[in-house]
Amino acid sequence: MAIIQSAKRAIRGSERKRVYNERRSKAMKEVVKEVKALATAKNKKSAEALLPKAFKAIDKAAKMNFIPKNTASRKKSRLAKMIKKIA
Repeated sequence: MAIIQSAKRAIRGSERKRVYNERRSKAMKEVVKEVKALATAKNKKSAEALLPKAFKAIDKAAKMNFIPKNTASRKKSRLAKMIKKIA
C-alpha cells in the first residue's frame, strides 16, 4: 500500500484511467467482432453499415493513445479488406 501522498494520488488517477481504457477497449472490440461476424456470414450490407461505427471506435482508441496509430490503421484496413472480399 502506498504511504506517500503523491503515490496515493497516482493510484487514484491510474484507477480512473484503467476504467476509461477498459471501456474504450471493450467498445472497440465489440464492434470489430460484430463486423467480422457479419463479414464471415457473407452479410455485406449489414457489415458495410456497421463499418463507420467500427472506424469511429478504432479512431477514438488511437486518439486516446490506447492503441498506436499504425495499429488503428492496420485494423481499419483489414476490416475494409474483409468486407470488400465478400462477393
